[in-house]
Amino acid sequence: MVPEAPLETTDSGLVPKGEGWFVVNAKEARWLEHEKFGSGTAFEGDPEFEQLGINIGVLEPGQPACLYHRENQQEDFLVLFGECLLLVEGEERPLKAWDFVHCPPGTNHVFVGAGNEPCGIVSVGRRFERKDEEIVYPVEEVALKHGAGVEEETPDPKTAYAPYGRVGEAPYRGQLDRKLA
Repeated sequence: MVPEAPLETTDSGLVPKGEGWFVVNAKEARWLEHEKFGSGTAFEGDPEFEQLGINIGVLEPGQPACLYHRENQQEDFLVLFGECLLLVEGEERPLKAWDFVHCPPGTNHVFVGAGNEPCGIVSVGRRFERKDEEIVYPVEEVALKHGAGVEEETPDPKTAYAPYGRVGEAPYRGQLDRKLA
């Protein structure tokens, strides 16, 4: 029988502690915020999920979700509300609520908020051991144009994100209080 994982109350929301199943409302979960890369919740605690990473990210217009990259794992995305640009393989693709994006391994991509309102995106990807991780941040003009690119290609996330500082923990601040179209 799988036990229920306890949820710890922190200043930034509920965080699962230990192994087991749990239920947490996204509005009550711990959120992360970054001035450059938006806000979101990953639902994880200690330990992190073994097999799948899943999160909800919220982007303001013009705000990238992360830096343009590719990795050796599949990732999938569902736009919940608002508009964004998918920068994929050097192209811009406008997206709206309920658009689904599948990125096979090796697909260069990033999302950038668009329109006049925030955009919400659910992201799902496979977890893997660090020794198996292959990620590359390539130089791409379309990503640089949107403030989501690197000036020099690197396989090192620490190098890619060094100019941007750390993500901070925060409580839910109404990011999901939008009408899902």
